[in-house]
Amino acid sequence: MESPRFLSRSDIIGLAALALLLVVILPLSLDVFRLNLVAKYLTYAFVALGLVLCWGFGGILSLGQGVFFGLGGYCMAMYLKLEASSVENTKIQSTPGIPDFMDWNQITQLPFFWQPFHSLTLTILAILIIPALFAYLVGAAMFKRRVGGVYFAIITQAIAAICTILIIGQQGYTGGINGITDLRTLKGWDIRPDHAKVILYFVEVAFLFGCIMLALFVRHSKLGRILVAMREKEDRVRFSGYSVANFKIFALCLAAMFAAIGGAMFTLNVGFMSPSFVGIVPSIEMVIYTAVGGRLSIFGAIYGTLLVNFAKTGLSESFPQLWLFGLGALFIAVVLIFPNGLAGIWRDYVQPLIDKLISKRKSGSDHHNGKTIGPIAGSAPAE
Repeated sequence: MESPRFLSRSDIIGLAALALLLVVILPLSLDVFRLNLVAKYLTYAFVALGLVLCWGFGGILSLGQGVFFGLGGYCMAMYLKLEASSVENTKIQSTPGIPDFMDWNQITQLPFFWQPFHSLTLTILAILIIPALFAYLVGAAMFKRRVGGVYFAIITQAIAAICTILIIGQQGYTGGINGITDLRTLKGWDIRPDHAKVILYFVEVAFLFGCIMLALFVRHSKLGRILVAMREKEDRVRFSGYSVANFKIFALCLAAMFAAIGGAMFTLNVGFMSPSFVGIVPSIEMVIYTAVGGRLSIFGAIYGTLLVNFAKTGLSESFPQLWLFGLGALFIAVVLIFPNGLAGIWRDYVQPLIDKLISKRKSGSDHHNGKTIGPIAGSAPAE
């Protein structure tokens, strides 16, 4: 069976190695608690994957990806909260059948924009469409006016701050600073036990590989080549007749959809969603994950996300006051010493050594075969 045209040999090896790590090694070597931590880390990998397309290929640095992550997470949280807020479960409230934080804030009926989230199908569509639509509006407003570079990064940072303030301020509709908590079931299936966490981990891994395949397809397609050309020589692409703004909008929307899927899986795995994952700090951390792994590498961004979060967990457990300094030092070291991240280290240092060893072994094998075959071929025939 031939591999798809958009998959190179290195892509197949990368997929196999990542599958071995996520599907075999980690589930067999970690307990349920640690595996659930890995599931949490992988939700950020969706954001890093989108940043590779948006920032790495398209040259669009967004410091507001936490907004799209939060939108996807809040959409899923709204569905789960409504399921947990049945009349039976909320009969002690003054207004049964609505989320508890609404009852605490004297809201007597469910707001109209919560109504569609009674349906799982509409919720899934909202997870994909709402962040993409918001990204389209932001991208159209910026890129059509040729706003880019550091100005776009600052504007997305401001948007993340504004969204955080809005979520906190509208406590009766969003849960405020506490977020949406006490999420229990998905279509009647309890998501809290250990066996449910394991199942959700493998579901998340499957979604991640689906997004990786889509990212690989984009990278190897004409669209991916135009994004790279746009990053290097934007004016030349524009003069060639392509709409640079539309390509930038597409890259931003696709990255937003990836981030929203990660946010939805975060809500399912962790069991809540709060504005602390929407603001400036988490958005910058997501950029750090991508930079450490390599903003030009799809697989590198995922490994970078895992590495930084494992380091973050280890430092915060051992040195709770110092982990932020460690995270900052890691980012500075990568930017100054290894600007292409883990993927650059692999490409520039590890891969040449492997190729050299393989070529030596191959040449040695050919030389050995020549010595053994030569005398036989040149010997006189038996009489």
